[in-house]
Parts: sequence; C-alpha cells; structure tokens
Amino acid sequence: MRNKSLSNIGKEVIKIELASLKKLYSNIGKSFEKIVKVILSCKNGKIIVSGVGKSGIIGRKWSATFSSTGTPSFFLDASDASHGDMGQITSNDVLILISLSGQSEELKNIIQYASRNKNIKLIGVTSKKDSILHKNADVNFLLPSVKEAGPGNIVPTSSTTVQIALGDAIAITCMNYKKFGKLDFKKFHPSGSLSIKLKTVEDLMLTGRNIPFVNKNTKMKAALQKIEKKGLGALVVKDSNNNTNGILTDGDLKRLSNLKVNFHNLEIKKVMKKKPISVDKNMLAAQALSIMNTKKITSLCVHQNNKKNKTIGFIHIHKILNANIS
Repeated sequence: MRNKSLSNIGKEVIKIELASLKKLYSNIGKSFEKIVKVILSCKNGKIIVSGVGKSGIIGRKWSATFSSTGTPSFFLDASDASHGDMGQITSNDVLILISLSGQSEELKNIIQYASRNKNIKLIGVTSKKDSILHKNADVNFLLPSVKEAGPGNIVPTSSTTVQIALGDAIAITCMNYKKFGKLDFKKFHPSGSLSIKLKTVEDLMLTGRNIPFVNKNTKMKAALQKIEKKGLGALVVKDSNNNTNGILTDGDLKRLSNLKVNFHNLEIKKVMKKKPISVDKNMLAAQALSIMNTKKITSLCVHQNNKKNKTIGFIHIHKILNANIS
C-alpha cells in the first residue's frame, strides 16, 4: 500500500469527524445554556459525571477538565455505582450521564436512583430522544446523529469526538463565567511543563533585603561597592519615602568610565536612569523575559496594583532562564 493511500485514509477520517463537529456546532443553543446554568448554580452539592464504555472514558475526561478549570468534579463508574458507590450521590448534586444510546443497562440503576431524589439534578447527554436517559433527565442535550469514520459506520470515532468537544465547551464556558484565570489555573497545575509556563514574576523575584535598593543621595563611590556586592548588575534608586526614582546598571557605569569623568563623588541621582521599567508581580515570567529581550536589558523592577513607584521585587534575567523559561 502506497504512503499516499495511507494519508488519504487518515484525511478521510479527519474530514468525517470535522463534519460531525459542524453538526455539534449547530446544536449549541438553549439546551447547552441550561446545562451550564445548572452546573453554575450547584453551590452546596457536587458535580458527578458517569458513563460506560467509551462514554465512560470520555466522562472521566469531562470530570478532569471541569476540575482543572474551576468546577470541582469527580467521575463515578456506572458499574461500581450499582454495587455500593451510589452512596456518593447525595442531595443537591448535579449528575451528568453520558450515553450515546441512552439505554445502557449499567445506567438504569443510576437514573432510577436520581429520579427518586428530587434534589438531584440529572443532566442527560445522549443521541436518542426516545431513550430512558432522555425521558428521565431534568436537562437534556441531544447529540447530533453523525457518521462514524471507518468501514461499516461501527467504530466509535465521530461520536466520541463530539462528546469530548461538548465537554470542553461546557467546561470552558463555566470557566469564563467564573472568571477563572491563569493564576487560578496555575494553582491546580503545580508540576510539569505547564507549571513552568505559568510561573509568574512573583514566583521568581527577589524581595525584601535582597532587592538592590540604594538611596538617591548615595555617592557613586558607595554605589559602586554596593552594585559589586549585590552581584545583580543594577541598583534600584529610591527616595526617603521609599518611592522608586530610577535605576543604575553596570552598563551605565561602563559608559561613564569611557567618558573619563571623575564621577565618584556625584550623588547617584545625578547619573541614574529615571522611570525604570517595572512590571506587575502577576505577569507571566515568560512575558517579562520577552520584555527584557526586546528592551535589551537584564533586569526589571516589580510592582503591584499599578503602583509603579513602589518597588516590591526585583527580577534578573538569569533567574528566569534558570527556571527553564524561554
């Protein structure tokens, strides 16, 4: 079999699945909004997702995505539910059942249990309008009828793609509504490459006595000693009110030396650069690195709440690079 033929088969699968996603796109409307509102209104209960077979695997993915984006959730295995785990479902919970047919035997006991408790909201996600799940759910989402990729229309492909996409759409909609941002997301992802990408300036900056502060009236002779002692290649210049007035870098010192001017008795305020570049502590470290590269500088002052004249931290390019941020 030629490579071109193999590629064509793969492209055909993607083409069919894209068509299924377009159908799902057309189905996003009032029923979708009802599901999101039910989930958002769940204040005293839990969000529980369940399903069997491929739908169960996808249900686990739904639950994981919900939990990582600000909507705490867990997955309940439908088979285990009939053998004692049903007790995990209690009043005020939102129960999401995913089943393409809506007739799975394993789900019938859960549907019956939820129907008896009026304080449990049952969300049914199925493609069959005449199914047990659709008839008994408080809120329904009818999945579009789609063509499965592959011979015989028997392999769950397009149908599972649609289910995954629907879960993502619900999770991200809830995330946006809750204003769940990158800093919140970072709390739930403390490890791995994602954590590195989400590190902020605050995670890496120097604080307190480690900030290379110097008073604006300090003589340059003393400033030279301090810049060498700190080893950061810069001094942050402040006044008696602790307001940041400027910055002095070792690059500035080299330029002064080349002028062959005796500057040792000058006050640092006479030679400093005014209005140093300062970034918010919540800025991503990667963005701070980009600013440094663009401005061709090696350090930044750090502030919070738009108070750029109040330096609360200092970050050097080496600190960012050592954290494997690029």
